[in-house]
Amino acid sequence: MKVVFLTLLFGVVCGAQETPAEIDPSKIPGEWRTIYAAADNKKIVEGGSLRGYYRHIECIDDCEYLSITFYDKDDGTCLLLKEVAKRKEGYVYVIEYAGANTLELIHVSENMLVTYVENYDGEKITKMTEGLGKGTSYTQEELQKYQELNSERGIPTENIDNAIETDSCPP
Repeated sequence: MKVVFLTLLFGVVCGAQETPAEIDPSKIPGEWRTIYAAADNKKIVEGGSLRGYYRHIECIDDCEYLSITFYDKDDGTCLLLKEVAKRKEGYVYVIEYAGANTLELIHVSENMLVTYVENYDGEKITKMTEGLGKGTSYTQEELQKYQELNSERGIPTENIDNAIETDSCPP
């Protein structure tokens, strides 16, 4: 009887686990804008070392590499940068920018792309997400999804910053 109960309990627990959504690579390339950014510390606030404003993502060699075009602000001046991330596994990439980074695509839809980044600057690890969009805002459902993705990674909702409000860089 215990075996039957444990088997049933195991099935219920496993069934309740959310399986990661399959990423459709055809939805990755394109023009993207950083709508929201969140982190477990203040390195993503405006003027912070990790605040970037995405503009374009391109898949290279079936997404073996991601070419990411974005702006970084230095004393209020927008600097256009392009970095290439190399696939580690699945949709997890490594990239060097303001330290060593692991970048994971955790949600991709027609109008929304969310990255989860762990940055190691030589002293500590910063966990952050960036919510990208095709336009300049999220629907209420998209914002709720972004908040859930942050919560799942231990990033408090109060740490979500509306990045589009501080994006004064050229389109």
